[in-house]
Amino acid sequence: MDKQHKIGMFGFGCVGQGLYDILEKTNFRAEVVKICVKNKSKERSLPAHFFTYDASSILDDDNINLVVELIDNADEAYQIVTTALKRGKNVVTANKKMVAEHLEELLQLQEKHGVSLLYEGAVCGCIPIIRTLEEYYDNELVFSVSGIFNGSSNYILTKVIQENMSYANALKQAQDLGFAETDPTLDVGGFDPLYKLCIVALHAYGVIAKPDEVFNYGIQSLSEHDIRFAIEKGYKLKLLASIEKINDHEVSLSVMPHFVGKGHYLYHVENEYNAAIVEAAFSSKQVFTGKGAGGHPTGSAVLSDISANRYEYKYEYRKALAKKGSGLLPLKISYGQVQEIYLRYHDEQDFKLLPFITISEKYQGTDFNYVIGTVRLSDLYKYKNELNKRNVFVANTGKKISTEQATPILNGVETLV
Repeated sequence: MDKQHKIGMFGFGCVGQGLYDILEKTNFRAEVVKICVKNKSKERSLPAHFFTYDASSILDDDNINLVVELIDNADEAYQIVTTALKRGKNVVTANKKMVAEHLEELLQLQEKHGVSLLYEGAVCGCIPIIRTLEEYYDNELVFSVSGIFNGSSNYILTKVIQENMSYANALKQAQDLGFAETDPTLDVGGFDPLYKLCIVALHAYGVIAKPDEVFNYGIQSLSEHDIRFAIEKGYKLKLLASIEKINDHEVSLSVMPHFVGKGHYLYHVENEYNAAIVEAAFSSKQVFTGKGAGGHPTGSAVLSDISANRYEYKYEYRKALAKKGSGLLPLKISYGQVQEIYLRYHDEQDFKLLPFITISEKYQGTDFNYVIGTVRLSDLYKYKNELNKRNVFVANTGKKISTEQATPILNGVETLV
């Protein structure tokens, strides 16, 4: 049933303003009743009567039948969203950290109170990946979902590889354009794609993965040595999030930089664009691309959720509920996968930190060293905090490693001095 929306919005930053602009330009059948903001002294583009500084003026208003949450603070977003759901209000949010950290509770609240929580705008900007996994792939045997889930880091990597820009200047440019926050840790530290990957895991496989259970490593330690290595080898660098089904009982998740060659699907995905590759048994590989940052791209995803809510659309979480109803055990997170990585380091102790299974190449220079070899995901996960503290850079080479290739053979190591 098509219904008139009376919207209470939280936040009027980049995405909030983008959404309002889209609503005005499309003559969408909805009314923004109130917008809750924090800064009373900030100049706004709308008349003062639109704004409130009290959350309860939205949450307690029975005329408001849809809450749209678009603020940065995940803890405050959690309070807003859970309160709205408990009061019987449908909610649309773009806060990936809040959703990822509270997935199980949010599922329970929707079921208990008969309400809907939609969050397409939380993952990959304007790419409709959540709805696609929910609807198109609901009965497909999905092998893997991977891709560029963060527009800010992709923008930075494009500038340093394609335009020979320094990392610091590329980061500043991304911040000036509104792609990266003043504190860019969420983006360049690999946390933003981590939260998105946890959400994807639920809709692709019915797995509730907590963010602290997943290995994530970002691009904040990227140096000129790593950039030169990539260019000399004909690679580009992409920060990729990936979930792969290992067997009938396990999936493997990770977020880390990857070297990609010219033949890779994501080689030409540049700037603030995101991309998602879904590989499945019957539909093979499908690649979805679109802008992953900016007010209008993300605002369009939020609008799609608002539109779906008009017709009482809800995520059905079929894959999670199918296992629950059948008595089958849910898929577990596996850390046994072996990956070939590039490790750039300076101190020999940094090299010794990771227990390499095999080494295919090792370079020792006067100002830096690197090694290419295989390691288990479990060891990357075990030492991820330590890796972030050290002056090293880790990237996946993109090479698929079979069990036979992972056999510990260290003979014939190529050492360049």
